[in-house]
Amino acid sequence: MPLLPAIERETNSNPDSTVIWLHGLGADGNDFAPLVPELNLPADLSVRFIFPHAPTMPVTINGGFIMPAWYDILEKTVDRRVDLAGLMASAGAINSFINREIDRGIDSKRIIIAGFSQGGAVAYQVALSHPRPLGGLLAMSTYFATAGIIEYSDANKAIPIKIQHGEYDPVVPEQLGREAITHLKKNGYTASYRNYPMEHSVCPKQIGDISKWLQDIL
Repeated sequence: MPLLPAIERETNSNPDSTVIWLHGLGADGNDFAPLVPELNLPADLSVRFIFPHAPTMPVTINGGFIMPAWYDILEKTVDRRVDLAGLMASAGAINSFINREIDRGIDSKRIIIAGFSQGGAVAYQVALSHPRPLGGLLAMSTYFATAGIIEYSDANKAIPIKIQHGEYDPVVPEQLGREAITHLKKNGYTASYRNYPMEHSVCPKQIGDISKWLQDIL
């Protein structure tokens, strides 16, 4: 399978770690690429950031309008039905990026999967089911769409997990972020959770927290 188009940013030459960062519905990799310098990572931390572009497809909740999407969303309810086959296909596409990074000499334990909103749902699936140990999972303003069907990988039972959500999110209610961490803890995972006084977005305090987390685990 050919890799999806993607933007790459490196904080230093010869990176020894990778963050694969997935955007939300209707956006593309350009959405989060500008955050790399805002993370203010130390000069001796050499990280490759990869921001894949989701494929375009009709999205049911948006009247079938064609837009970048990791999978189709079938309804707007809190317990929203999603296109699980499409989500799994996107997870497979991200696994291809992981494999490519390993081929490029990056230890799987230094590969972090991050995702915002719809991209976060794919990130959950990828990181928690991957057969090789990964470096971390960052889930932002998202939900655990495959919680009921995922086949957890023993290799990532101890993966560092950071969940962030806006208190006033009208798109993905914070309830879904809290449900995700409750589900994870019931299944033996350790995860941190923090909310921010924002809607469906990213705020400066959150960027600082992400930077510290990346430095801690890398």
